[in-house]
Amino acid sequence: MKLTTIKVDNEELAAILLGQKVILIRDINEIAGENWSDNILSILQYGQLSQIKSWYKRVGKKKISEMNQLALDSITFAPLYRHPDKIWGVGMNYIEKAIELSGKPPEEEPVIFMKPNSSLIGPEDDILLPQQSTLVTAEAELAIIIGKTCKNVEEADASGVVAGFTTSLDMTAKDIHAKNPRYMQRAKSFDTFFSFGPYLTTIDEVKDVSRICVETKLNGKVCHGNFVNNMMYSPWWIVSFFSQIMTLHPGDVIMTGTPGSVLISDGDVVECKIEGIGDLRNYSCK
Repeated sequence: MKLTTIKVDNEELAAILLGQKVILIRDINEIAGENWSDNILSILQYGQLSQIKSWYKRVGKKKISEMNQLALDSITFAPLYRHPDKIWGVGMNYIEKAIELSGKPPEEEPVIFMKPNSSLIGPEDDILLPQQSTLVTAEAELAIIIGKTCKNVEEADASGVVAGFTTSLDMTAKDIHAKNPRYMQRAKSFDTFFSFGPYLTTIDEVKDVSRICVETKLNGKVCHGNFVNNMMYSPWWIVSFFSQIMTLHPGDVIMTGTPGSVLISDGDVVECKIEGIGDLRNYSCK
């Protein structure tokens, strides 16, 4: 199942994707006799995702196909949700990328950083290039969406606390970071420097996460691509690692690293493409 959030009459409402169309959760509530939230973050926080998935698999897919739906080409996507408790990132996670940048074998622990909520945007939104930087890069990444409150999760059990995956773009003021590695957090934290969506693909839809290919595209051209099985730290290891640092909550987002970055300038179109997960596109502007 794929969830998304679309803009309807100045509201941002949760919906389910069915082929090339979507159906709003609030409309589904009418036929299902439920009162599920029309906000994806609340769906995760209230533990409603498993209920919706169960209904969808049991009878919902057929019922939705008989309802009035909205065509994808007629809607405007919003971010999957706003104000997650935490947005984390992992740096230099693909082996090839790490050796290219550092010239040495992988470290025992990953480089990690946080993104503020003020950096969050959604599909088709503008990436605002800050005046403080003349060298901004964008990186496509597979993002993990946490589905359950958890602490000290074993790697073998990590899939049980994950709601699903989405596409994401991580922007960095590369010139600021290049001045001093200690400036990385500032370089990552400008407004509009984190995008995610348009779909939350539930974990049951992903048969083997290691076979997923993540691509960074610039102006329609694939510039970088790599498979998750070439990560130094697998998604399940990453979830376990973060859970040993802090309690993870439903809706927390963890970016898992990029196969490669691209320099973006005014007017560029940058994309994260992950087959089976989605295609996220944003525009850069001054």
